[in-house]
Amino acid sequence: MAYLLGVDVGTSGTKALLIDEGGTVVARAVSEYPLYTPKPLWAEQEPADWWRATCESIREVLGRAGVSGEEVKGVGLSGQMHGSVFLDEANEVIRPAILWCDQRTAAECWWITETVGRERIVELTSNPVLTGFQAGKIIWLRNNEPEAHARVRKVLLPKDYIRYLLTGEYATEVSDASGTSLFNVCKRQWADEVLDAISIPREWMPKVYESPEVTGRVTAQAAAATGLKEGTPVVGGGGDQAAGAVGNGIVETGVVSVSVGTSGVVFAFADEPVVDPGLRTHTFCHAVPGKWHVMGVMLSAGGSLRWWRDTFGTEEKTVAAAMGVDPYELITAEAAQAPLGTEGLIFLPYLTGERTPHADPHARGVFFGVTLRSDRAHFARAILEGVAFGLRDSFEILREMRLPITQVRASGGGARSGVWRQILADVSGYDHVTINVDEGPAFGVALLAGVGTGVWKSVPEACHATIEVVSNTPTNAEAHEAYQPYYALYRKLYAHLKADFAEVAGLME
Repeated sequence: MAYLLGVDVGTSGTKALLIDEGGTVVARAVSEYPLYTPKPLWAEQEPADWWRATCESIREVLGRAGVSGEEVKGVGLSGQMHGSVFLDEANEVIRPAILWCDQRTAAECWWITETVGRERIVELTSNPVLTGFQAGKIIWLRNNEPEAHARVRKVLLPKDYIRYLLTGEYATEVSDASGTSLFNVCKRQWADEVLDAISIPREWMPKVYESPEVTGRVTAQAAAATGLKEGTPVVGGGGDQAAGAVGNGIVETGVVSVSVGTSGVVFAFADEPVVDPGLRTHTFCHAVPGKWHVMGVMLSAGGSLRWWRDTFGTEEKTVAAAMGVDPYELITAEAAQAPLGTEGLIFLPYLTGERTPHADPHARGVFFGVTLRSDRAHFARAILEGVAFGLRDSFEILREMRLPITQVRASGGGARSGVWRQILADVSGYDHVTINVDEGPAFGVALLAGVGTGVWKSVPEACHATIEVVSNTPTNAEAHEAYQPYYALYRKLYAHLKADFAEVAGLME
């Protein structure tokens, strides 16, 4: 039997997933690595850690499955979007990668916007220039580390650096390239006018493919490091959100996904490149050739709960270890004990700035409405509700854009919690269904590898052959109505605090 391998280079670790040609998951493995924050609102990682983790996870997944590299028919790559890996002429990494959630580039993004023109940049890239995107990082390097900038010969996205080490090819694909502010999303090619205007050499950019296309083949050196067979095809794959959407079957009009991972994403399929007039959402190329998607992104969704666990959850972690369960199970069970609305305790989940609907790198996390009655359960529930309020912002924008929503599919670590899934359904007003596979982007790019190697004829065919709905969390109409004033208060708080966020950022600078 032949197998397909999906590799997802995430923010906390690299996941390898092996499926058979019927779409059944055979084995999975994860290898973790650290994230560094050398200054407030900065976020960096070492690309060498990604490669180590990739090799470890691939070898481990093959070993667990009892499968040899000879039996792997194709490889798909996914990963955290927007990050910048700078390579010199010897293909050595110049400095740590600057990640998607890094907020250091506000001045550079303003400069790019003014240089290209506010209207023109949206015409060319279908999106505003945001601090998380790649373009600002390149200009930041030029402004702040000129010696490093002078050495740059290639700039790669995280998964595409792994592609280079696997295949020796400089390549990317349309979904990930869409999040660089350097890519013409409508034409599905690099935006040469933008590159020229801000003096980024065209040759620094890798060749662009559609997501199921073969971009290269595993080299002998990479085969020795990973256990794969030399010559194994590697397809374009996708940025983590587009790849996760394929893994959730978001490949037709009306089917929308809500992903609660480190970030939180509401993802809607689109036949055409429609753009939010308010520029609050992103319009990117989909991993489905010739299609697009509209995406609302909040930067700290599951990341907010992870922060709570790591900062204040020592007791839960200790008890969970003794019980042999996940600490998140104890935290969400605790949250379920607090009342709806947590007696007015509101959490703004802007721990790393925000993107949708507020493109604000200075925004910060806030607990509002703390009283003497506020206990651990209240704070935990406030986090779950605050994230749900933030995701509802994206649903409201999709409504304004008149994008149809016929089904909402929940995925990601947060959606595994029945407590959190119910809160998401009640706050949004949409039933949330789950599917038979919850492997995220790694499953999506394994399917793309199957399309690229001829197992399926198209991405929709691959999804229909392997994905089905298995459960439904219906909205509680009374709870939805009860959440309305809390959501209204949540929305007002940002407006009240926006200037204060900027003032705090100025003090830090």
